Parts: sequence; structure tokens; C-alpha cells
Amino acid sequence: MARFDDSRVIVTGAGSGIGFAIARAFAAAGAAVALNDMDAALAASAAHSINAGLGREQVHPYGLDVAEPGAVAGMVEAFTAAHGPLNIMVANAGITNYGAFLDYTPAAFDRLLGVNLRGSYFSAQAAAKNMIAHRQPGRILLMSSVTGEQVIRNLSAYGITKAGIRMMARCLALELGAYGITVNAISPGATLTERTLQDDPKFESNWAGVSPTGRLAYVADIAAAALFLAAPESSQITGQTLQVDGGWTLYSPLPAEHPDQPEHSSQLR
Repeated sequence: MARFDDSRVIVTGAGSGIGFAIARAFAAAGAAVALNDMDAALAASAAHSINAGLGREQVHPYGLDVAEPGAVAGMVEAFTAAHGPLNIMVANAGITNYGAFLDYTPAAFDRLLGVNLRGSYFSAQAAAKNMIAHRQPGRILLMSSVTGEQVIRNLSAYGITKAGIRMMARCLALELGAYGITVNAISPGATLTERTLQDDPKFESNWAGVSPTGRLAYVADIAAAALFLAAPESSQITGQTLQVDGGWTLYSPLPAEHPDQPEHSSQLR
């Protein structure tokens, strides 16, 4: 894996799960990291946990909701004022919200788009403006999902946002390439996190049984993809979506015991 000793990285939605693993991986590789979560206490706890593990202060917490572009711009300004121009933005923040199409509410739809699409778009914009202002080549990584490619029951609104992120990577890559900024998306398949295990206690065995590789993804798999796309050697990769799904989207079967509408991820947050 590449080193990022002279890099400044922002990872949104990183209080737990995939975002936490990505923030930890960049910090372990030497980067100064801004760790964002909409739960300020969780952001602080996550940053402290990574710093304690590394034995040095690499990670700095920022509690804010990425659905508010002004707050995101303020985070970019504050972090870069303290640590230097931004090199990498990982717009990971997103919410999952199950709901049957015929019952889905405007409030749930607006919240989902606000975080997943609006949040990703304006996080990328704030990062790009900082990179351009400092004549700093950079990397912007967006977080899609296999649900943006394959339909899963009761995930229509969520899947629409994740499909939009795939197109977002293509559009932004075209506009930002002239500035030395690449834009790519990562598309995780079934990944073991606190949330997915809460939705389905048998998540690991259920999804391992339908993956060509015989296992589901772990957060370290997604973090490794992020470091790969952010590395200097990946400067000619842009506008792409990297599937990290063990081959599941090759034929896309669902586990027999997959819950149609997990209670936790059906809650509007």
C-alpha cells in the first residue's frame, strides 16, 4: 500500500463502519485525517480510538451533517487552515433507508437525497474548490453500492441515490480532470458492519453463501480500495466505479433469509 505521509484527507460519515476503517487506514499510512460524523460525540470517540491505536494525533474530529453544504465548506476551511491544502476527499457519508415504494414518504425521500446525493455532491465541490485554489492535484472518492446496479426489494430510493453517485463520478471526473483531480466511486457489496449486523444477525453467513468468493466483504476490503484509488499510481483512473463485492453482481442472488425490510435501517434518521 502507498504511503500518505504528506497528505490531508477528509472522510465523511466515519464514526463507525466503512468510513471509520477508511479514516484509520489513511491515518495508519501517515495522513492527517479529518474524521466527520453527524454525531459529534461519535466523531470524537472514533478519532480518539484511532489516535490511541497509532500512538499519535493523526485524526481530528468534525461533528456535522453533510446535508448542509455550508457546514461541509466550513470543515474543509478549518481543517486545511490548520493542516494544509486538501489532497483527498472521501465522501463516504450516507444513510440506508428501507421502505416499500407505495408507502415511502416525501420526508424519507428528501432526507435520503439530502445526505446521499446532496451531501456527496457538495462535499466534492468544497474539496475541489480547495484543491484548485491551492493548485493542488487531488483525489475525490464517492461511495456508491451494488444496490445502484442491481435492484433489491424495498431499497428503491436508496438504490436510486447510489446509482446517481456512479453517474456523479463520471460527470465530476470530466469537469475536474483539467485541474489534476480524479473522481472515482467505490461500490461495496454486502459488507460486515455494525449496522448490517444489527439488521441481520446472520448477515455474515447469509451473504457468504451467495458470494462467488465464498465470503462477504469486510471494512478492510473497502478501505484498501480507497487507498488504491487515492495512490499516486492511480492518477490515470478517473470516472470509474470500482465494485468490491466478491463477484456478487455477476449474478446477484439474495440469501434465502435476507430480511425484506430490516427494522433498524427502515428508521428515518
